[in-house]
Amino acid sequence: MQLKGILIGLISFLSIGLFHPLVIKGEYYFSKSIWPAFALFGAVMLAVSLKVKNIIASAGTAVIGMSSFWSIKELYEQEQRVAKGWFPKNPNRK
Repeated sequence: MQLKGILIGLISFLSIGLFHPLVIKGEYYFSKSIWPAFALFGAVMLAVSLKVKNIIASAGTAVIGMSSFWSIKELYEQEQRVAKGWFPKNPNRK
């Protein structure tokens, strides 16, 4: 029985669950201008995935890296959701 696929799926699930609130909070406090942090983190995770020999760790870091890249797109969409009034706007930001 192979559990590697299930473990990678669990990592994917947790990664999506982690990045969703990070996008919301990141846009709220820093605006979409925080995107370079997501890009840098994603690039580091992909680089790590190339170096790690364990398949689960390699796939897991790659999934986290790609989730970070996807979050950049979500930051821009979150800005639109805030403009539509679907999410609160930070009153302390211009």
